[in-house]
Amino acid sequence: MNEAAVPFAPRVPAAPRLRPVLMEIGYEFIRLARTRAYSFSVIGFPLMFYLLFGTGQRHGPIAQYLIASYSCLALGSACLFGIGLGISLERAQGWLELKWASPMPPLAYLLAKMLSSAAFALIVMAALIWLGITVGGVTVSLGQAARLALIVLLGSIPFTALGLLIGLLMPPSAGPGLINLIYLPVSFASGFFMPLRMLPHWVQALAPALPTYHLAQLALAVFGFAPRAGAPLHWLVLGGFSVLMFGAAWITFARRELRAP
Repeated sequence: MNEAAVPFAPRVPAAPRLRPVLMEIGYEFIRLARTRAYSFSVIGFPLMFYLLFGTGQRHGPIAQYLIASYSCLALGSACLFGIGLGISLERAQGWLELKWASPMPPLAYLLAKMLSSAAFALIVMAALIWLGITVGGVTVSLGQAARLALIVLLGSIPFTALGLLIGLLMPPSAGPGLINLIYLPVSFASGFFMPLRMLPHWVQALAPALPTYHLAQLALAVFGFAPRAGAPLHWLVLGGFSVLMFGAAWITFARRELRAP
């Protein structure tokens, strides 16, 4: 009896599928590292602020507080400038369309930007912990460092979503000034530079509406500066913010595609 030939599609090994993703991540990290304005500001400013404000009182709680808060500051800055400004520039130069037309998986482009930005934030976090131990006179356990690193890594998701939306909406010429105009006041109102109890009451009332506040509370809880019981709510808010920003970015991108000739 003749049997019909069944077409067989061989499975593609996982390694070749992952190779373009890993290459894109590596190239994106190298690009950001070679962009001195980005690497110096993302890494240099939190470390400079820590040396100025976190090492005046050895063994003081402020030195430990600023390790957590400046790690969050570096994460937001890395994502908004690396992703938001980066996508805006690539969109204006036509590089974004070339990326979409290439055989590279579309998710690899966004994943590379997210992980590269998170890597810079982790570098800052590690440097802050080293400064805190050697200069600030604080003690940071391995478990605390691991929990803070996990929060930084997962916290990159909502700020990647925000950076993607900013990159699709913002003209590149107005990028740095607009991002600083938004991010610096929000960081201040979230307790990145000083505890919220030291800020005006209207700022304390506004803070829970900001995603940066919820990220800061998760990071500060690692060192006991915020209650751990609130972690589920903070993660829920950040997750909802991520969905909202990714949805808005997708709608913005789809409308641009429809308007394209």
